Amino acid sequence: MLRLLARRPAVSVKFASSFARSLATEANTEISNLNDIVQIELPNYSFEGYMLEPPELNYETEKGTLLQMYKDMVVIRRMEMAADALYKAKKIRGFCHLSIGQEAIAVGIENAITKKDDIITSYRCHGITYMRGSSVQEVLAELMGRRAGVSRGKGGSMHMYCDGFYGGNGIVGAQVPLGAGLAFAHHYRDQKNCTWTMYGDGAANQGQVFEAFNMAKLWDLPCIFTCENNKYGMGTSAARSSAMTEYYKRGQYIPGLKVNGMDILAVYQAAKFAKDWTANDNGPLVIEFETYRYGGHSMSDPGTTYRTREEVQNMRSKNDPIAGLKAHLLEFNIATEAEIKAFDKSARKYVDEQVKLADASPPPEAKMDILFEDVYVPGSEVPVLRGRIRDDSWSFEKGTFAYK
Repeated sequence: MLRLLARRPAVSVKFASSFARSLATEANTEISNLNDIVQIELPNYSFEGYMLEPPELNYETEKGTLLQMYKDMVVIRRMEMAADALYKAKKIRGFCHLSIGQEAIAVGIENAITKKDDIITSYRCHGITYMRGSSVQEVLAELMGRRAGVSRGKGGSMHMYCDGFYGGNGIVGAQVPLGAGLAFAHHYRDQKNCTWTMYGDGAANQGQVFEAFNMAKLWDLPCIFTCENNKYGMGTSAARSSAMTEYYKRGQYIPGLKVNGMDILAVYQAAKFAKDWTANDNGPLVIEFETYRYGGHSMSDPGTTYRTREEVQNMRSKNDPIAGLKAHLLEFNIATEAEIKAFDKSARKYVDEQVKLADASPPPEAKMDILFEDVYVPGSEVPVLRGRIRDDSWSFEKGTFAYK
């Protein structure tokens, strides 16, 4: 439930959004009173805590924040739908993992943190890449292997990077100890920033996850271990793969929090709670977002052999994060139906334009030096990068093979 409160004076609304995100949802309508405060009242089932008191169910936030989160989710869904169409048109090849249905997690987290905080995740990463500041064109161009992509067309669906975002990692669970390392860097530098280390329920049984838990707790690192539990690791349900499916308790000696990941208002509150938790030197935290993907594990998986169509449709009709927030915007007069339709239309237009730009962008040139350009930070290269055999060794100074 939401209640609209009096306008808070002299407070500016600051969105954790880039210029690209603003352009994505321009519409020929003006929403007034963005600084108005709304009182959020979450349902009792929004949180479950382990070795901690869960976040408050009641909190305040700005009207503009709710509106921005709605816009963000709409753009991400349109982008993922565009990726789906491009894959079926054979313009995207190889692996492609979509997050349709899980938009609330990326959007809720990003709107609660700052650009000085880090995120690292698994290969279902398109929405997070966008929220960290990349344009839809850069994400889609990467999927199509184009030079304009966020990884210059060399990473594809599973390996996207941008400022403050360390992937998009293709090896299941391998990003978890990397995330602990990123948190260690904040700890070592005495920074009040945190690292969101995200993984799926399918990766939760990896040994390296528990090794990272141990080190993070030993050193009280500002690491938020974040399990996106979408119920199925590839085609295997959580109940068939895990003897204990309460993933937020898996940290054992690390406090945990389970969150309704289909409600962006709960995700946003949990993300703020986690950010404050690490900033107050409480050490690591394990969060489990209960969510759901509408599609298969990847584009090669129809997603219907291990679950029924009725199950998917039930989640879509009763728990969709975009529809849920839209209902709140309407009920409490934050935006009208016409204004929301204008935002939806603007997002669709923006994504369509970005698809055309991405499709028109060229592939990487057929030049050997492109293979070596991202091995070192420019200016820090070794004289010669040793190859598999002597003749493969590369000279950065010459810009060609060293011994040919």
